[in-house]
Amino acid sequence: MRTLGWLALGSAIAFCAWHAQTGAGDRFILKDVSVEMRDGVTLLADVWLPDAKGRFPVLVYRTPYGKAGAPKEWTTFNKAVARGYAVVIQDVRGRYASNGEFDPYRNEGRDGYDTIEWAAAQRWSNGAVGTFGLSYPGAVEWLAAVENPPHLKAMVPAMTFSTPRNFFYSGGVFDGSWLDWIWFNIAPDARRRQHLPGPQTSKEAAAAWKTEHARFENFLPMAELPDLKPVAPFYYEWLAHPPASAWWDWAELRGKYDRVHAAVLNISGWYDEAYGPDGATTNFNGLLAARQDEPSSRTATMIGAWTHGELERSKAGEREFGQSAAVDYDEIILRWMDHYLKGVDNGIEKEKPVRIFVMGANTWRDEDAWPLTRATETSLYLSSSKRPDGTLALGDQPCKSCDAFAEFVSDPAHPVTDPYAEFGARDYRSFEGRKDVLLFDSAPLSSDIEVTGPISAEMFVSADVPDFDLWVRLLDVSPDGAAYNLMSPGLDVLRASYRNASERPELLEPGKIYRLKLDRLLTSNVFRKGHRIRVQVSGAFFPHFSRNLQTGRSEITSSETRRGHIHVYDDAEHASCVLVPVIQARGAGPRPGVLEKP
Repeated sequence: MRTLGWLALGSAIAFCAWHAQTGAGDRFILKDVSVEMRDGVTLLADVWLPDAKGRFPVLVYRTPYGKAGAPKEWTTFNKAVARGYAVVIQDVRGRYASNGEFDPYRNEGRDGYDTIEWAAAQRWSNGAVGTFGLSYPGAVEWLAAVENPPHLKAMVPAMTFSTPRNFFYSGGVFDGSWLDWIWFNIAPDARRRQHLPGPQTSKEAAAAWKTEHARFENFLPMAELPDLKPVAPFYYEWLAHPPASAWWDWAELRGKYDRVHAAVLNISGWYDEAYGPDGATTNFNGLLAARQDEPSSRTATMIGAWTHGELERSKAGEREFGQSAAVDYDEIILRWMDHYLKGVDNGIEKEKPVRIFVMGANTWRDEDAWPLTRATETSLYLSSSKRPDGTLALGDQPCKSCDAFAEFVSDPAHPVTDPYAEFGARDYRSFEGRKDVLLFDSAPLSSDIEVTGPISAEMFVSADVPDFDLWVRLLDVSPDGAAYNLMSPGLDVLRASYRNASERPELLEPGKIYRLKLDRLLTSNVFRKGHRIRVQVSGAFFPHFSRNLQTGRSEITSSETRRGHIHVYDDAEHASCVLVPVIQARGAGPRPGVLEKP
């Protein structure tokens, strides 16, 4: 049915809306309002309106997860209406109530533009539109924003990406979490719409996944998995395009920031999916560069100690960060909108643009820029010298009397596997003593050391196989031996054949030493006195990302695997190291070194 104008609202309520009383005030909800896209496809939305006369600023929320369930998951909608906003909650193309074919992310730019401009033109709208959302609903904000809809004034995208090269893939490796995303979030509704057999509810999908997940995750070649072809043909299209392919440019945000004119608050967490903190900081800096000649950048970024979607919790995995770590997500969104949609002078433009939670110190801190300009890049050198506990050494200087390299085994038939299913801070001390994992530990720290900012690893390696994946993970080891990761997997991996980000794999010559640089790690953590800094190196971290078969052929089209021996070098000419940004306390004098020599 066509959209109802405000003047016709009174007569329309009887058949398209109900009047609801809430603790925050009255509201009208218009159900299944038709919004026609430029190609004639109709998407359906629920429109929430304050029970008051006039025109309102509009917040648009677009989701593939079902508009009917969104208000049960998020409290933002009720609070926004009580604050004087109209809210549009829309099923994206091909999902739940909306027509068309679902092709994740591909149509969200045009459809988002059309929806924003439709919302601005309604008689209950004052023409000022904002968007908000987390994960997929956050991604659709950006994809619409780079289309430059004229009436988009503000947006709060949370926990989303900046580039498909660090979203569908990471470091050249395909993200394995797309399997369970499709299974739980997409396939049930697709089966229902197409009248296909199989799980059609979340409960049914969860029950089936218990017996199916191992088969899905281990299936080779990946492109021949039959189960998802009827419900997610897009998955196989993704697999058909390597990360460097120009085919992915439709999802690329980098280089398009000059098209975005809305005020943007970027949000993520240190334990978010890997693309989240990378996306928040990259998009923030991209906007700053595009707006350098403007009087106000109208952009900010906020990164907490959170996992994906859990901003109102103070614990991430096994680490408790104190009550201040939890925030009021709704208030963050609405405060941003109040300023940029309503013109409320609430102090936002006077605040510093970067707000980060410093783990270990367990405190929020406001900064002028990201990365922090006062950071001192410090090299932590890997050494094949063994400590009494069997770990290898990590020090301020390259080791002059050590073996030339340390070796680990990488077997894709038996990959290093994450013992934890959920993200967050986890204790990985169980990896000690394994032949397929190298652990490099500093001596116990003599004082606190803060590491905040981008981190890179410069690794000199060789292998007896034509390809392998290199994982370099940073951990905080407490005096009791607990070894906690500082970020979610994905920022810390690089496929050797993707070392130059070329579209065609550049395979290795056996025994030749190569320099591999991983430059997308980032965190903010204080390593406390008595703790140790650990660098964990392996050839896999399954099942989060796909396995390198190590034959020179892709796991997408092949199934044969090959066991390999990987050497990590530490001699003077090939000094493998991790470069960390060390932050000295304001007013503190310089110190000669961070770590003891190995």
